[in-house]
Amino acid sequence: MDNAAIVVAGSSNTDMVIKTAHLPAPGETVLGGSFFMNAGGKGANQAVAAARLGGDVTFIAKLGDDIFGKQALHLFNDEGIKTGGIVVDTQNPSGIALITVDGKGENCIAVASGANAALLPADINAVENLIAGANIILMQLEIPVETVEHITMLAKKHNKKVVLNPAPACMLGNALLKNIDIITPNQTEAEVLTGIEVTDQTSALAAAIALQEKGINQVIITMGAYGALVRDGKAFDFIRAPKVDAVDTTAAGDVFNGALAVALCEGVNIFEAAGFACKAAAISVTRLGAQASAPYRHEMPGNI
Repeated sequence: MDNAAIVVAGSSNTDMVIKTAHLPAPGETVLGGSFFMNAGGKGANQAVAAARLGGDVTFIAKLGDDIFGKQALHLFNDEGIKTGGIVVDTQNPSGIALITVDGKGENCIAVASGANAALLPADINAVENLIAGANIILMQLEIPVETVEHITMLAKKHNKKVVLNPAPACMLGNALLKNIDIITPNQTEAEVLTGIEVTDQTSALAAAIALQEKGINQVIITMGAYGALVRDGKAFDFIRAPKVDAVDTTAAGDVFNGALAVALCEGVNIFEAAGFACKAAAISVTRLGAQASAPYRHEMPGNI
């Protein structure tokens, strides 16, 4: 198994998307939508985003032994992602996400985790060498939290930097948080973790400080079209996002995190890395789909 600078550990889903004029209310049927199917899952989205932006990426994940899993593996190979960390599960189906996107680009998502929920610490032990050989470990929360904790423990053992995108939002123990180097919640996730409602730069800074008090030195709170609040130790800045016409925000956060990992691997500071990530995410929301929306490096304006 080849080692890579970035190891992404997380979920892989197939996204089944319907684009409608508006999101249906409970009990409502909305007609006239268009349907398409895309590769998705937060982990896979971040791996693809990082690879397209020039990152040397290995993906650790669990896929079902079905048509969706086989298609995903084929796509990862096409993107140049190293797949030595992928386990095929003969007991559970591949993950599926049902997504509705409205005319303003907002979305609602329901996920059947399938094999993602069966990625367990024993699977990680079998690929510990990949973690040992990486520079950055990037994770999310669409795999079991116990697995995230185990990967974090192995990363600390090998003195590797851990970036956690705490999505979907859930409470996390301080024992895990204190071993995270960089955390990248959005406004909702930051509120779940800190109890502070994030509505502007002031409240974002307060939430960032609260996360630092849990032991995380570097915090980035993403705020969609507004940009991101970055705090590194006592230094902080607000990175504004480029203004674009959004058509689909489905994987914007994933593109942000993949881009962030690439920039950090290239040696820039966290503020410059967040700026690069904001530019990548802004491009992604102008396109439909999850992985399909991730930009390539040659599409990025200027250098990091």
